Amino acid sequence: MRSQVVIIGSGPSGLLLGQLLAGAGVETVILDRVSKDYILGRVRAGVLEEGTVKLLEKVGAADRLHREGLPHDGFSLTFDGRAHRIDLFGLTGGSRVMVYGQTEVTHDLMDTREAAGLTTIYEAANVQPHDFDGANPYVTYEKDGVTHRIDCDFIAGCDGFHGVSRKSVPEGARKEFERVYPFGWLGILAEVPPVDHELIYANHPRGFALCSMRSNTRSRYYVQCPLDDKVEDWSDDRFWDEIRRRLPDEVASAMVTGPSFEKSIAPLRSFVTEPMRFGRLFLAGDAAHIVPPTGAKGLNLAASDVYYLSEALIEFYRDKSEAGLDGYSARALSRIWKAVRFSWWMTTMMHRFPDTGDFGQRIQEAELDYLVSSRAASTALAENYVGLPY
Repeated sequence: MRSQVVIIGSGPSGLLLGQLLAGAGVETVILDRVSKDYILGRVRAGVLEEGTVKLLEKVGAADRLHREGLPHDGFSLTFDGRAHRIDLFGLTGGSRVMVYGQTEVTHDLMDTREAAGLTTIYEAANVQPHDFDGANPYVTYEKDGVTHRIDCDFIAGCDGFHGVSRKSVPEGARKEFERVYPFGWLGILAEVPPVDHELIYANHPRGFALCSMRSNTRSRYYVQCPLDDKVEDWSDDRFWDEIRRRLPDEVASAMVTGPSFEKSIAPLRSFVTEPMRFGRLFLAGDAAHIVPPTGAKGLNLAASDVYYLSEALIEFYRDKSEAGLDGYSARALSRIWKAVRFSWWMTTMMHRFPDTGDFGQRIQEAELDYLVSSRAASTALAENYVGLPY
C-alpha cells in the first residue's frame, strides 16, 4: 500500500489533520492500535476555542457541535468565599468558548471521515515508523496476524503521550521539558444539571475545585486530591461533600447531586518535546506536549498544531515548497509555549501546593484579588483563555 501521508493515531488531532488534508486532495491513511469503540469510550475535556471550532467547520464536522454545544461568554473564579465573573466576551471584543465534549468531537470527525470513504485502520498492532530520516519513509503494522507495510512521503505522529511516534525518535535527537505536579484531579460525571450555566474555578484552603458540564443535564466536576488517593476510597457522598466545602455557600447550596457514572483520578503534568520534526516524521498534539487541564488547552493546542502541519503539507504538494515543513516546529512551539505558560500559571494560582503553606495561600489570594480588580489583568486572562491567534 502507498499513501502520501500516514497518520498514526485516530484521536481528534489525527482525524482533523486527515480531513484538512483530504480537503486539499492529499491522500492519507490513519492507523490506530485500539478499536473505534475504545476511542469513543474515553472521557476527555471539552472546552473549545474559536479557532478549533472554525477548523471543525472548515472540514464539515461542526453541525452537531452547533446544535448541542454550549457557547460560554465567561466563567467564574471563586476564592475567599466570593465569586467573580470573568467576562470573556466583553474583555476580548466578542470572543467566546464552546463547551462540547472531546469524545463528541472525535465522533463527529470519525463520521465525517467515514462519509468521505477515507481509510482508517483500527486495531493495528505493533505500528512502527521506519526510515523517516531519509527520503522514503514507511510504516509497518500487524492486522489479523499479517504484517503490512505502507510507503509514504510523510508520517504524522498524532498518537498521544504514550504513542510510538515520539518514542521512535532517538533520545539524543530530542529535548524534553517536564513539570510533574504533586497532586491530581479526581473527576466525576453525573446525570445532574450543572450548578451554573458557566464554569466555576475554585481556589480554597482545602484545594482546587472545578464545576463544569457536558450538557444542560450532565455535569463534570473535579476536586484536587493527593496523588496516592484511590478512586475506590471516594464514595459519591464523600465527593459531593468535599466539592461543596470548596465552593461559596450560595453555589454549594444550589448544587444538585446524584450517582456518578464515571469516576477517575488524573495526574497533572506540563511536558514539551523539541523539536516537533524529525526528517519526514512530524509530531502533533499530545505526542509533542501535555498541559494540565486547568487552562483548557490540550485539545486546542492539538488543533493549532494540526492547522500548521496541514498548511505546510498542502504547500508542499501544491507549490513543491518545503518552507512550511521547515518552519513547522518553530511555528507550533511558539504558540505551544505560550499555552504551557498560561496553563502552568492557572494551575499554580488555583491549586494548593504542599510546600507553600499559609504564605503561598496569601500570595494566591493577593494575585486573584488583583486579577479580578484590574481590567488589564482580567483582559490578559481572557485573551489566553479564549485562545491566542494562529
